[in-house]
Amino acid sequence: MQLMFMTEEMRLKKAHVALMRHPETALYAGVMMMGESEVVDSEITAYTDGVNKKYGRKFLSTVCRDQLEVNGLVLHENLHVALRQLIHNRDLFKENRKLANMAADYVVNGIIMSIHDKNLVKLPKGGLYDMRFVDMSMREVYRILKEESESGGGGGGDGGDGGGSESGGSDYEFDEHDINGDASEEDVQKMSDDIDRALREGALLAGRLGVDIPRVVKDALKPTVNWREALRDFVSASCRGKDEYTWRKFNRRMLANDLYLPSVENETIGEVLIAIDTSGSIGQQQINEFATELSSICESVEPDMVRVLWWDTKVHGEQKFTSQDYGRIGSLLKPKGGGGTRVSSVSDYINKNKISAECVIVFTDGYLESNVTWSVSSPTLWLVTANRSWTPPSGKSVNFQ
Repeated sequence: MQLMFMTEEMRLKKAHVALMRHPETALYAGVMMMGESEVVDSEITAYTDGVNKKYGRKFLSTVCRDQLEVNGLVLHENLHVALRQLIHNRDLFKENRKLANMAADYVVNGIIMSIHDKNLVKLPKGGLYDMRFVDMSMREVYRILKEESESGGGGGGDGGDGGGSESGGSDYEFDEHDINGDASEEDVQKMSDDIDRALREGALLAGRLGVDIPRVVKDALKPTVNWREALRDFVSASCRGKDEYTWRKFNRRMLANDLYLPSVENETIGEVLIAIDTSGSIGQQQINEFATELSSICESVEPDMVRVLWWDTKVHGEQKFTSQDYGRIGSLLKPKGGGGTRVSSVSDYINKNKISAECVIVFTDGYLESNVTWSVSSPTLWLVTANRSWTPPSGKSVNFQ
């Protein structure tokens, strides 16, 4: 339906009202009210910096002539904000801006195309959509596009015709994404917290309305755990030492009561085993950041030994470090591998070599084989860099950001 007598500003307002009132999109009402939403006289199609949204007047009047397409465009921009794609994926935009933009669009358009009420929104002509990417995270989609691009498959630039494109010629990105480069880390964190708060309030409303929340939005609502604190707590709790009683020294606190009881000696605290995924998705910068924190923890806890395993489809080698190395582990690490991914090989290696560790830390992107075999008796912490939806076979999983 063409609205011949409405200004672009009126159509934008109408879209916001329709989306905020509808059960399927009321979830995003708080996000829609964040920042500024305005029509601008420029050549842009649409734009978001992670909180503010701008819409090109020419684009609204020539491409989005149907009000349902305006609704779709407004929802598109606000989904970029709600999923905090520009905040959580700055490394991807820095690595390959085009693929990152495409991945972000595929994710939000997948949500739009999944809306049941077809009288609410319509994807503007040319929007990137591929059935393969529905319910995937931006990092999952980016990973696939990057692999396809490197193998000569075009990186999904054809709009996913082979995967079931339904948008009627998905051949371009109809918006732009760019977080404010002058924003400080404090500003970015506040922005993220504000979005999280708005989205959680919307989730409560969606729950009362009995509406299903898309998987990628549920993932965005998962509590964020400080991986450094989780790592430190895990190692400290696992390496408290083995308390042994000895009669060589009496318990001084009990001597005043004429009680002669043994004191406690803290014996050795054993080995910490680190298994690092080298399948290609974890970069040297992430390994360095992890190693820096690990060095600090080891200097504090002082395990007898730290053993590092390098693996992809198999364990390619190991390195052993003792107390004299703990302050410089990062500079001593020598990664090996770079092929596929099979974390079960780590479990096989530990059992075959009869390694007994106080705790095991697996550093991985989370894109692993479907049936992981993990028969390791030691407490295990999984630091996952990408696939937040992956569930470990045992132990605790923490997202590494």
